[in-house]
Formats: sequence, C-alpha cells, structure tokens
Amino acid sequence: MHIVEGILSPPVIVVGTLCAAAGVGIGLKKMDTNDVPRVGVLTAAFFVASLVHVSFGVASAHFILNGLLGILLGWAAFPAIFIGLTLQSLFFGFGGISVLGVNTLTMALPAVGCYYIFRPYIQLDVTKKQRAISGGALTGMLAGIFAVAGAAILFSLVLLSGGPEFMTAAGAILVAHLPIMVMEGIATGTILSYLLRVRPEVFNLTAMPEASNA
Repeated sequence: MHIVEGILSPPVIVVGTLCAAAGVGIGLKKMDTNDVPRVGVLTAAFFVASLVHVSFGVASAHFILNGLLGILLGWAAFPAIFIGLTLQSLFFGFGGISVLGVNTLTMALPAVGCYYIFRPYIQLDVTKKQRAISGGALTGMLAGIFAVAGAAILFSLVLLSGGPEFMTAAGAILVAHLPIMVMEGIATGTILSYLLRVRPEVFNLTAMPEASNA
C-alpha cells in the first residue's frame, strides 16, 4: 500500500513526514537492546510480505502484517515499518523517498492503535494456556482486520488530498483491501496463536504461569 511520488501536495508530504518522524522517534526511545532482534525479525517479515503487489493506478495493494507488528512491537512498529518501506523504495522503487513519511504513517499508526486496543486482551488471556491460544487467535484476527482497514482508510484520505480526481482511485483502494483484511486477520490470528503456544516470551508478558510451560 504505497502512494507514489508526484501525487501529494508539499504541505501533505511535510506534515506526513513530521508525524512519521515523531512516531519513529518515540519507537526508538521505547526500544531497548533486548528488543533489537525481535524488531529486526519482524522488519524482515514486513519487508518480505509486502513484496507481492497488485497495482491500482496510482497505488498498489499487498500483504502488510502491520497488525502483527503493532501487537508485538507497539511504538517500535514505526521504525520497523519505516525501515521496511525504505528498503522497498530503494531496491524496488515502491512508493518513493519523498512520500516515505506519509506511507510510513498510514501503515504504522493503525499498528500502534492495535497495540493499545488489542494487546491488553492477550495480557488477560495468559492465565490459562488454552485460553491464551484461543484468545490469541481471535485477538489476532480482529487486529489484522483493524490494522489493514485503518491503513486503507488513512491511505484513501491522504490520496483524496490530491484532489477530487482521485475519488475513484481511493474507492478502489478500499474495495481492493477488503479481501486483504480477511487474509490478514486469518494470518495474524494464526501467527499469534502459534507464538503464544511455543514462544510466549516474545510478548514480554508480565505473568505467564501456564503458557511458560509450552
């Protein structure tokens, strides 16, 4: 989900860049040394998952995994997504350098939203192992859908700032991401359930009495 260069006005690019820079700064400030390997692995997953694109005029749709990054990383999703998008832009020409901030913001902001909305349910579900696994599946599914929906809505709103001529493209983006929301929900729920079963420590949960025996 990338906006290409030459579409947005300079004020929109500046505001998006400043907001993204603030998000990356907060994410880096909240990270510690122990978080670096986890952030690196998830950045790589984001980079690889986003390589398959379906073009829609001035934009494109693809697998995102921003909901997964949000739940596992919180604010650190901002630098992870920023790095992934930077590499995609440099190596494959997806999006562009000038709109990197805007593209980062549209994907990372819903990811952080997932952390605050859905992560607490995972914290509560670790009292029993089986409940944690089933709760992780449902939470992950909802988070995956929410994150993609949020990114698509923000993406469309930013695209509309380019003028009414982009109304059709913005609507097409929303429609195109409906099946991606479902796929992201299934994938995120499956991954979270698996991690709760075999690697609950990646969640940095404060209390895992039974899940820790997995």
